[in-house]
Amino acid sequence: MRNTLLVLATLTSIATAQQYDVVVYGGTSAGVIAAVQAKKMGKTVVLVGPDKHLGGLSSGGLGWTDTGNKSVIGGLARDFYHRIYLEYQKDTSWKQQKKTEYGNKGQGTAAMDGENRTMWIFEPSVAERVFEGLIKEHNIPVFRDQWLDRDRGVLKKDARIQSITMLTGQTYTGAMFIDATYEGDLMAAARIPYTVGREPKSQFNETLNGIVAAHSKSHQFDRDVSPYKIPGDKTSGLVPRIHDGDPGKDGDGDKRIQAYCYRMCLTNDPANRIPFARPDGYDPAQYELLKRYIAAGWKWGNIIAKFDPIPNHKTDTNNHGAYSFDNIGMNYDYPDATYERRREILKEHETYQKGLLYFLANDPSIPEDIRQRMNQWGLPKDEFTDNGGWSHQIYVREARRMTGETIINENHLTRKIPTPRSIGMGSYNMDSHNVQRYVDARGFARNEGDVQVNPGGPYPIDYGALLPHKTDATNLLVPVACSTTHIAYGSIRMEPVFMILGQSATTAAILALEANTPVQEVPYDKLKARLEKDGQILDYTRPPSSATKPPSVKLDGQLIDDTTAQKLGDWTPGNVNGTQRIGDGYIHDGNIGKGEKTLTWTIPIEKPGTYEIHFHYPPNPNRATNVPINLIGAGRNIDVRVNEQLKEGSAILGTFEFKTTDQLTITITTKDTDGFVVADGIQLIAK
Repeated sequence: MRNTLLVLATLTSIATAQQYDVVVYGGTSAGVIAAVQAKKMGKTVVLVGPDKHLGGLSSGGLGWTDTGNKSVIGGLARDFYHRIYLEYQKDTSWKQQKKTEYGNKGQGTAAMDGENRTMWIFEPSVAERVFEGLIKEHNIPVFRDQWLDRDRGVLKKDARIQSITMLTGQTYTGAMFIDATYEGDLMAAARIPYTVGREPKSQFNETLNGIVAAHSKSHQFDRDVSPYKIPGDKTSGLVPRIHDGDPGKDGDGDKRIQAYCYRMCLTNDPANRIPFARPDGYDPAQYELLKRYIAAGWKWGNIIAKFDPIPNHKTDTNNHGAYSFDNIGMNYDYPDATYERRREILKEHETYQKGLLYFLANDPSIPEDIRQRMNQWGLPKDEFTDNGGWSHQIYVREARRMTGETIINENHLTRKIPTPRSIGMGSYNMDSHNVQRYVDARGFARNEGDVQVNPGGPYPIDYGALLPHKTDATNLLVPVACSTTHIAYGSIRMEPVFMILGQSATTAAILALEANTPVQEVPYDKLKARLEKDGQILDYTRPPSSATKPPSVKLDGQLIDDTTAQKLGDWTPGNVNGTQRIGDGYIHDGNIGKGEKTLTWTIPIEKPGTYEIHFHYPPNPNRATNVPINLIGAGRNIDVRVNEQLKEGSAILGTFEFKTTDQLTITITTKDTDGFVVADGIQLIAK
């Protein structure tokens, strides 16, 4: 009887529903931008989805924006960050902190941005205010808390979607459809092929995909921690949150996905702080591995390493280290799970993270200094006010990925394979968080899955990554759960890129609508012209920097700029003529926050051989004389110190012999340094 009523309700809704030019499913940042672009192009659009709050992760706690090279972020994405900047020019936006105290952290400069200055660091509530402002400004109808009927809710005629129906029976009919969900729910319900997990690296001739146990060195246990209930006794069983199965063979594929977490907004302002509470279902035994890790010497500085400061004495708090806020291995069935099962997974993640906060702040096994410092923090009263200060959006780092017309892989990102139809650019590291925690052959806890490798600079993203095959759907574009491999998605999955792809998806959809053609047949020259007209950046050529280099300096070999380093903490750009040799500027630590900031380059070695490694810096009497630099590669792990006051402006860090294709990891830290720490770049010279 219930099924009959649902069918009747659906048929009634289809008959009476308004016809839209574009139906956007999913209120993520990509969804909002996609809807705005439709209105800017003069079309009717509706934004519908399960979200009660708009903006996805951009308004859900990720205020410390992962950008890579900001110069390739254009169009409506850049406009969003400009609007964030404008919000922070208002005195009313500074409630717990003076604007002068915060300074210009996370902002572009007047020279860089002109009248369109940007701000890349922000509070969740400010981001949501900007998204809601865009919706209001463009008079876009929004239907919230509407969940797609994933079993029967997509009506297709041949390969064309006619309408989508929610569990409420409400139907939305359109000419073009955009799936802007992190999960790819509309795409999957439309029976479009997709994949979940990691491809074997051999499938697309990649170097970083698949299982990477031998190379997972970051966010790794750096001391031995027994995983057994009775330490060292295998017969006693395992403590929680680790498995005893085989992690698999390096390079093989699997169905595991990288860990999720909530990007927590915390505050140390007593007047705005909600103390960490004991959550329902709290079990201190869940954190036994962390307890042992701390007892083995893990320090407070490791715990707070990703309490990144955003305005008004708040943070964007992310995972950091071997045991942290990533809930490793507890999300494998999320992508294809029912709504009910997903809610269970989300609740388990929330309980885990809230419990971890409470554990660190209260458990008697935790050193008193850590407990005292942890209790200085709490959830903010003025963020996520309808959810007790807790984010409404978990970080779905990856779920389903469409198997589309073009499958973007590592070789596209490194430009070994051409990208003929660019519809936007990415530039962030190929970044996978850990995927599993297991017992290694020695009987100790180990994580697997972490990859952080820069693609070598900005790269274009092909239009085909948004497109299903024509036989599957001719009027659907997928800008978020797009067609990529696991390792390529690790770079593409950044919020600014999702906004870029959302705008490009709608632009293509409307061009297809106006020409009455499948989205697969949109002429690229017309798409390119419209995207460029709307400010999208489709290619990138590094500006010539010879004017800022000493004329006598000519650098050979492989040059790696400071812009490609993974940054922990707040680094400030500098650009003094005649001092930098690699790229168009350098970065420095501001001589503050010592021990809280790092730079890490992960450099692929494409050709075996012996290489001399040089580090370049602009010298000055105010520089540090004792900059610690760690190098890992070719079976070696060495530490050196560099005096950045020396006028040479460069230092040889060592010589490495790479016998096979490998990678070199170089990390600069600021701990105990006695002046400004600056970095211009790395040079590899084949000997």
